[in-house]
Amino acid sequence: MTAPEPSLRRREFLGALGVGGAAIAGSGLVAACGSSSSGTTTASSAGGPKRGGTLNAGLSGGSSSDSLNALTPVQSTDFARTMCLFEPLTVFGPTGPVENVLASEVTPNKDATTWTIRLRSGITWHNGKPLTADDIIYTLQVITNPKNPMPGATALTLVDVKGLKKLDSLTVSVPCSRPFSVLPQALAAWYLNVVPVGYDPKHPPQHPVGTGPFKYKSFSPGVQSVFPRNENYWRSGLPYIDSLVITDYSDETAQVNALISGSVDVIDLLSAASIAPVQSAGKKTVVSNTSAFTPIYMDRSKAPFNDVRVSQAMRLCCNRPQMMNEIFGGHGNLGNDIYALASPDYDHSIPQRHQDIEQAKSLLKQAGQEHLTVTLTTAPIAQGTVEMATLFAQDASLAGVTVNLDKTTPAVEFGPGYPNFLFAQDYVIYTGYIMQVAFTNVPGAPYYETHFHDPKYVSLYNEALSTVDDTKRYEIEHEMMQIDWQSGGQIIPYFYPTIDGYSPKVGGVRTSVTGWPLAGFDFKSMWIS
Repeated sequence: MTAPEPSLRRREFLGALGVGGAAIAGSGLVAACGSSSSGTTTASSAGGPKRGGTLNAGLSGGSSSDSLNALTPVQSTDFARTMCLFEPLTVFGPTGPVENVLASEVTPNKDATTWTIRLRSGITWHNGKPLTADDIIYTLQVITNPKNPMPGATALTLVDVKGLKKLDSLTVSVPCSRPFSVLPQALAAWYLNVVPVGYDPKHPPQHPVGTGPFKYKSFSPGVQSVFPRNENYWRSGLPYIDSLVITDYSDETAQVNALISGSVDVIDLLSAASIAPVQSAGKKTVVSNTSAFTPIYMDRSKAPFNDVRVSQAMRLCCNRPQMMNEIFGGHGNLGNDIYALASPDYDHSIPQRHQDIEQAKSLLKQAGQEHLTVTLTTAPIAQGTVEMATLFAQDASLAGVTVNLDKTTPAVEFGPGYPNFLFAQDYVIYTGYIMQVAFTNVPGAPYYETHFHDPKYVSLYNEALSTVDDTKRYEIEHEMMQIDWQSGGQIIPYFYPTIDGYSPKVGGVRTSVTGWPLAGFDFKSMWIS
């Protein structure tokens, strides 16, 4: 299994977003163990919360380029550390909807052209200074600095940063260049940590100061980090543990052995093959069925996929349950070629697409492509991607399609050729539906891999951005999803699971739909029994 670092680097470092007359962005990575993605479960059973002790986490990945930069995390382990030290205004919660974090309120005016952000009172930085509106204004300004924009700038293109106004010590007025109905989703983008006034992302402090549940003690890139409990953390009673130690592991077998031997207490990003050995050793696993996905995408602007009959046929070739069973042992959620499964606006009424080889053959014959040969570019960009490509090639052969696999590396898959491959794969962490549209599905999107252009779709997208009423906006988005399902260029066989392991003595291990391991590296909610 390969951890997701390369795609995370590609996904957020690709420049600003200007889409169909509007511009927003967010990034897109699980529910009851082995069940649906509709709820959040506390998977561990180590009794009630207890205080004290050191939690040792053995996390996948890490290298000498590891960073503590709050605004430019790249590798999975970078995100784990920054999520412990820093916090955003809002976040995609463990069941999907956006939740407030540092913000107590994020409210729009009548037409969503101006928003008001109010901070929670009583929050302090690790150095004891209070969190104020000045920090919010500074954070948004430094992220969108045109001379040195941060990855999170893609989420804030509609924000009139020059017009930000401090209303009082805890309140900021946020004007937008046009109606922006989903600003709370944009603020939940994974790179929008709040930093204190004076923070320099080009030269981040060696001893970072955040508002998070843990404080900095030591950091050795690619090796280990030590973070003690923030005794003044604003969430009452948290964290439970006194200290967190994060150790990097480049090999899954070493991770599993460390858990079994007791060297670490929790591990992340396991393959399905690791479930049995972990459990047979008396340890536990938690499987989160996520809303994150690894699509196969088709360039709908080029032959043969510019013929919708061909793109539909390719989707009909896919044996989705078999893929999920063979790659993840049946864990995960079935895909229907529409993303944002956990989003409250997802249209569950659209019929589930099933494998239909005869219909695929018929469509290919109508398109004059009975003996189609095409190359699928694949790489280990996330767990199961190469296996997915292999199984898809087998499925397509049943319809007379020859799919040759170009097995390459993540550096190539997300290198200069991206996003202009004819037929390839991607890796997407969960985000809201309209945010993902902004990333990938309208002209000008930074990850416009399908090159699908439908004027009606773009018009609906812009209408959705301007619609404040959730019910009305969902109706618009459902119409967009119908177009995705009928004419889009992504094949989404499943939403993959994340699999984590932990010691029975650890409590508070939960699931999450986001696709991040360990419920978004939620170490503050764990305890040692």
